[in-house]
Amino acid sequence: MRIIVAAVALGVCGPTALALTADYTVHQKGRTFSSDITTVRKGQIIVFLNDDTVPHNIFSTSTGNEFNLGSQRPGLSTDVTFSTAGEVEIVCAIHPRMRMTIVVAEH
Repeated sequence: MRIIVAAVALGVCGPTALALTADYTVHQKGRTFSSDITTVRKGQIIVFLNDDTVPHNIFSTSTGNEFNLGSQRPGLSTDVTFSTAGEVEIVCAIHPRMRMTIVVAEH
């Protein structure tokens, strides 16, 4: 799956393959993310929305896209801008099985 998404992110599949919106919402529900992998353009915003019944602490230590949302209570959302191209691994510090990858495309 990552190879296909990376090909789309790099524009290999054609100019319309990377039709992305201005921002994208990642839901946290049932102690999981709404997707395992998501592609965004460099500079694009992802909204992390906790619509679960428990707090989450979403973070990334991926170089150039480091962040830590701290304890995010149910109902709260936080915007994160991804400024460096590459793969970003996202994890919940409270629920370490919650993992996702964000592919940040250059254009």
